[in-house]
Amino acid sequence: MSQRIVSPCVGLCSTTVGDTTCRGCQRHDREIRDWLGYDGSEREARMQALDALRVTVAERYLMITDAALLETQLVRYRIRFRPEQPALSRAIELLRVGRQRINDLTRYGLAPRDAVAALDPVELYTVIHRALDAAAQARSDAEP
Repeated sequence: MSQRIVSPCVGLCSTTVGDTTCRGCQRHDREIRDWLGYDGSEREARMQALDALRVTVAERYLMITDAALLETQLVRYRIRFRPEQPALSRAIELLRVGRQRINDLTRYGLAPRDAVAALDPVELYTVIHRALDAAAQARSDAEP
């Protein structure tokens, strides 16, 4: 029997306002509609694809300096993550939830890349979020 895969939903579904790709979880509207019908292996494959998308985008802007510290801070602030979720995917969740309270990314095991080093966490998340939305839309457009 396969393990239950949780939904990637973060409670910010923008498909309800007409977007074809959700700004919260990066799933396209067909994935959201069909999610409950997917078997465990299909859900897991889709979760891995979403994590890969987030990692590809996040690594343009962030570096993980201490994955254990990042995990400690996620637990401390009760930000949900999955054990198998890559650290850069977790970092996006941290910024999504805590960007307005973070002053120093190094205290969370993160460092900005040189091109965005001058940005504060709110601005950094905005840049990452825009890139993530564009990548998610391209992923949706490429899938039948």
